Amino acid sequence: MNEGAPLKTGRIYTMDELRGLAVFCMIFYHGFYTVGYLFGNFWGRFFFQFFTPAEPFFAGLFMFISGIACNLSHSNLARGLKLFAIAMGVTLVTALVVPEDIITFGILHFLSVCMILAGLLKPAIDRCRSIWIPVAVCVFLYIFTMNIQYGYFGPGGMLKLMLPQGLYSTNWLAPLGFHNEDFMSADYFPMLPWIFVYAAGIFVGKLAKAGKFPKALYKSRVPVFGWMGRHALILYIVHQPVIYGVCLLIQALVSHG
Repeated sequence: MNEGAPLKTGRIYTMDELRGLAVFCMIFYHGFYTVGYLFGNFWGRFFFQFFTPAEPFFAGLFMFISGIACNLSHSNLARGLKLFAIAMGVTLVTALVVPEDIITFGILHFLSVCMILAGLLKPAIDRCRSIWIPVAVCVFLYIFTMNIQYGYFGPGGMLKLMLPQGLYSTNWLAPLGFHNEDFMSADYFPMLPWIFVYAAGIFVGKLAKAGKFPKALYKSRVPVFGWMGRHALILYIVHQPVIYGVCLLIQALVSHG
């Protein structure tokens, strides 16, 4: 892009809509889990298992968009600390209400730590002028750390390096991806490898901050997804209790029908 090209300003609606699409997919995915595993419905389990391979993609999309958005925030550190408090609240509530489905390091925990790191490392990030080289490095590091929780470094096959078993002897390093069979988290996104998806978004987001995203991304096409994207946090917090409550209501109506 030409250095002298005018910078685009205004809301990047496509980011909202992609984030909203990811939230939409998450709600349905968790809905199938609730229906299938908490209420014992065969079709709920079937569709949950059917869509399980897609979960990393819509979760990764959400992380990538969040990384882009951190360039547009006034204080990632403050946002991260607030989100971390909310995430710990989710841990506390799930521990008390549904201990069998406790969330110890879910996507809110992950995002809050990423925001805090982005805030602390902002001077170093701002000094990096390159965009696509760091993105390529992030892709490489994601591929080579994607199997860390399974005990090895690398994508597998010939490119596979087994890691010391001592890393997996306790669960203190579970937020990084090192844990044993006793670890439990109904929603689990460790820093490795997912931090590199968020980091790639940070560097691509430099284009957004400079107003150099393609013009088409500044137009709204699916307003309902845009609304969901702008209210992603509240939707994440309330969607599971709402789904569970609706299932309880339907179960009660059917049993008394």
